Amino acid sequence: MVISFFTDGIKFVSLRITICKPKNMLYHNFLISIRNFFKNKLSFFINVFGLAIGLASVILIYMWISSELGVDKFHENDDRLFQVMENQVLGGEIVTQGATPDLLAETLKNEVSGIEYAAAVAPSSWFGDFTLRVGLDVIKQKGQFVGKDYFSIFSFTMLKGDAKTVLHDRNNIVISKDLATKLFGSPEQAIGQSIEWNLIGKQKESRVAGVFETLSANSTEEFDFVIPYQKFVDLSNEIGRPMTWGNHGPHTYIVLEKNVTSERIDKLIKDFITKKDKNQDNVILFLKEYSSNYLYGEFENGTVSGGRISNVRLFALIAIFILTMACINFMNLSTAKATRRLKEIGVKKAIGASRLDLIIQYLGESVILSFIAMFFAIIIVLLVLPQFNEIIGKTLEFNFTLEMILALAFICIVTGLIAGSYPAIYLSGFEPAKVLKGKLSNSFLEIWTRKGLVIFQFILSVILIVSVMVVYQQIQFIQNKNLGFDKANIVYFTLEGRAKSNLDPFLKELKAIPGVENATSIENSLVGNEGYTVDVNWQGKDLDQLVNFTSFQINHDFIETLGIELSEGRSFSENYVADNTKIILNKAAIEVMGLKSPIGTTIQLWGENKEIIGVVENFYFESFRNNVKPAFMILSPNKTLISVVRIKNGAMKNTLSRIGSFYKNYTNFSFDYKFLDDDFEKLYETENRIAELSKYFALLAIFISCLGLFGLSAFTLERRKKEIGIRKSLGSTNMGIVYVLSKEFVVLVLFSLFISLPLSFYITKSWLMGFSYRIELQVWYFLLAGLFAIIIASLSIILQTIKSINVDPVEYLREND
Repeated sequence: MVISFFTDGIKFVSLRITICKPKNMLYHNFLISIRNFFKNKLSFFINVFGLAIGLASVILIYMWISSELGVDKFHENDDRLFQVMENQVLGGEIVTQGATPDLLAETLKNEVSGIEYAAAVAPSSWFGDFTLRVGLDVIKQKGQFVGKDYFSIFSFTMLKGDAKTVLHDRNNIVISKDLATKLFGSPEQAIGQSIEWNLIGKQKESRVAGVFETLSANSTEEFDFVIPYQKFVDLSNEIGRPMTWGNHGPHTYIVLEKNVTSERIDKLIKDFITKKDKNQDNVILFLKEYSSNYLYGEFENGTVSGGRISNVRLFALIAIFILTMACINFMNLSTAKATRRLKEIGVKKAIGASRLDLIIQYLGESVILSFIAMFFAIIIVLLVLPQFNEIIGKTLEFNFTLEMILALAFICIVTGLIAGSYPAIYLSGFEPAKVLKGKLSNSFLEIWTRKGLVIFQFILSVILIVSVMVVYQQIQFIQNKNLGFDKANIVYFTLEGRAKSNLDPFLKELKAIPGVENATSIENSLVGNEGYTVDVNWQGKDLDQLVNFTSFQINHDFIETLGIELSEGRSFSENYVADNTKIILNKAAIEVMGLKSPIGTTIQLWGENKEIIGVVENFYFESFRNNVKPAFMILSPNKTLISVVRIKNGAMKNTLSRIGSFYKNYTNFSFDYKFLDDDFEKLYETENRIAELSKYFALLAIFISCLGLFGLSAFTLERRKKEIGIRKSLGSTNMGIVYVLSKEFVVLVLFSLFISLPLSFYITKSWLMGFSYRIELQVWYFLLAGLFAIIIASLSIILQTIKSINVDPVEYLREND
């Protein structure tokens, strides 16, 4: 078919165009696409770079989310595996916790039908690292005490030993493959060997009866060995720690029999503790899916309120937003450069190409570009993955599995179709006659569609900027808040050997070391102490009132070493021999008891009378997401396991060296210490990681938004070339032209601020409500975020505008309308 036409009445052009078969047409369109890419290099680079950043962000977040969703999902009994939780009515509110009575697990299994396995667990977080000794080898490892059914409940692969019976003998120990290799050379050689271990000053020996595969990264359980729970019961009896229904601490896990529902067991165990101890009539037991604990670990008034799942959802949205922004940039830049393809569009339409043909072509171009961007995105991922792993605290690997390849291909196609949808519809909708004359349609809807997309981009960017600022300020507030004690220059370590059996002489010599300001000892780690008791009574206590008291069994000088402030009374003193019958409470406990003059008042603890000799200000050893709990301190030097030392300011390095030498000589054990302020940082490790990730993704969002403004300004300047030429010819200054051309974009940014700032306030306010102690939102957060957005946007617009006004106006005036 031959078509002849005149252009501007001067040139006669004869085109002979053969209608191609579909297969050849696809090949022809592919060549045109590649030619267009190289013809518009800047546009091609910006589109590919923007999409590559968006796709790289999606890949990284996808890998992280997949890892998070897979935590604790590998257990064979996953659908029947539950943790027994407690709901307690305290002060009109329902408090949920995983600490349960020591006696619960075995009793449930024996008395409740429908439970196949049950095990109590005294977790590794209680004890710090155990000291293990084999011959002359001494190492520190994480261990925990677990019930007989533990390896029937959890699917940790047993390499040696019978999972069903390996924990039946209280003198057994089951170790990991790594530990077996480290101590004995191999799992095979480890079986039957003896390991000495030390806890609470008690030297024990256990026989290796089993070896399990070293735990994977997608397990929340953290230990290198386990010891039968019965051994923990024996130790507790030795030190006089009663196993009662009133003492709550261990975790209880169960596996239901097949075809037994959790709802049925919930009904059977609801009042189980009350039946065993009538004083605990406000304790309600219920089951929670074990694998959901990692993502849904937060409760509010007795119901699940969230947890890490909120972070998963947050970053899933961020990934979608960033990729959407990149797609919007592609749309704007493609339509901005439409004038360069008018003739091509006009000719194709004139010779009979349908709108669907053009849509398919342009969608094909965008999909091809998406695959090119994916290639660069993968390179970006491989380059930044080590740093990304460091931020998130995981070891993610990018593997080209079939699943990954299919996922990436799907993302490419969907991204290409979304990014190319508007340009394809826009370009294919031109009328041939107007197109061949170089006239683009300029409808109100088209103009505001592009502007609306840019506004949407900046709304998301500003929300991210404000959110990052608020998260950072909240973390700073928490880290600098008065904890009720001074955590700086505090180190602690486990008491072992002679340090435990000769505690008083040990502490006396420890205090004499140059650089040591004070020293004491305590039963458990200060941070993460989950133990509590309800067995506290006082005169005037409501019979229906049940209060959880956090217990601190301490030595002399504990209050002084930590710098806890006394509100009333006195601390424990070696000058008072009867202080082991006394008790010190925090203010939260006094308020719960309603005591007006607490000093000298006698209360009952574990059936024994205790006289209150002091009241301390509230001090915090938990996350600020929780209110401070009632707590008591009793003098129990023989039950303390950990030494706490305050070192003089500026003398840390040399003093630690002296303490280490002294400890090794005194105990023949290695000196392994921790800093108290490091433990507090770990309490907010998740928030710190989220803040760090949010910062980087917010910067990416801002960058992509600026590319979006670049696209819209390019589109507008393309249309206003002749206006620029006329203004320059009439003597307008460059700054005047910059003002005229830039003001509409600044209006768009201001409009986006009008929407985004209230949304930012609502989102950040909701997030802060998760903290019992939080910052107040300040106006300057929002003003600074808005100012930052305006400056960045203005720079991107002005740079593009300056480029256009520096062109010779004659070139613009020569162009046809």
